[in-house]
Amino acid sequence: MSYSTLKDVEEFTTVQSSHDRPNTLTSGHRGCQGCGEALGARCAIDAAHRETNGKIIVVNATGCLEVFTCYFPENSWNVPWLHSLFGNAPAVATGVAAALRRQGRDDVRVIAQGGDGSTFDIGMGCLSGMFDRNDDVLYICYDNQAYMNTGVQRSGATPPLARTATTLPNKSYMGSDSQTGKNVPKIAMAHGIPYIATASIANIPDLEEKVRRAIGIHGARYVHIHVPCPLGWGYPTSETIKIARLAIQCGLFPLFEAEHGKQVRSTQIEDLIPVEEYLRSQKRFAHLFGKNAPADAIGVLQNIANSNIELYRLSGGILNA
Repeated sequence: MSYSTLKDVEEFTTVQSSHDRPNTLTSGHRGCQGCGEALGARCAIDAAHRETNGKIIVVNATGCLEVFTCYFPENSWNVPWLHSLFGNAPAVATGVAAALRRQGRDDVRVIAQGGDGSTFDIGMGCLSGMFDRNDDVLYICYDNQAYMNTGVQRSGATPPLARTATTLPNKSYMGSDSQTGKNVPKIAMAHGIPYIATASIANIPDLEEKVRRAIGIHGARYVHIHVPCPLGWGYPTSETIKIARLAIQCGLFPLFEAEHGKQVRSTQIEDLIPVEEYLRSQKRFAHLFGKNAPADAIGVLQNIANSNIELYRLSGGILNA
């Protein structure tokens, strides 16, 4: 493929690699080194900014992303940005959208965003209400699978058998219960909203495309982004993208899109790996490989990955549990 102008080149590159990247989340924030959430938020909001020519308003739930980007009187956001409570970002964003509609401003798009704590747990009622009313808001969840800002406590997104500050394993307990937790993309699909997608910082072109697609649709939309956390998960800060990629390759984090409650697209796994390769890379699963680990512990997570592979049609085969 040949390119004759800089514009031609940029048409085939990501927003993040562009010379005029919006930098909606700019330098000066206090995110940890290797923070997947900071990268995910910058990629998502930059993509939305580019697609709307900067006509966006962002409502941010309390959580890691709000805390490390907005230390009063400073903040690192270069877009109109509101901080809501832990649980009401969808409701606040709905109010912003209603006010814009009253003014006849259908050119300005509204985004609500939060971590898995505010999305899966504290704000679930407001989020379900937003979906049920089909409010004209794009909700983005940055999923790092625990309450990282307050000390790595378990959330509704914490995977089975993971160690957190509130699910510390011992001889008779192997970590987060495999019978608990929620699948919010499925919950969103059950509401029949216009668009749902899962994305990962391991695949930025895919992430940006899904945000661009979502921001152009009217009604309730949900984008769920997988954002590994080196502090809470226990891996070197330089390996955030690697960890995110392994989650996709083993099937524990499926990439797919749904419209009005039905899956319409999925990303195939090119090099399928056993979940053990993903689990061994993180200290939160170290107890699964110790001398007291039950023989079927890893099989529990392999079965979940296999189920995802079949349900979302991610690969031609599955691995033995």
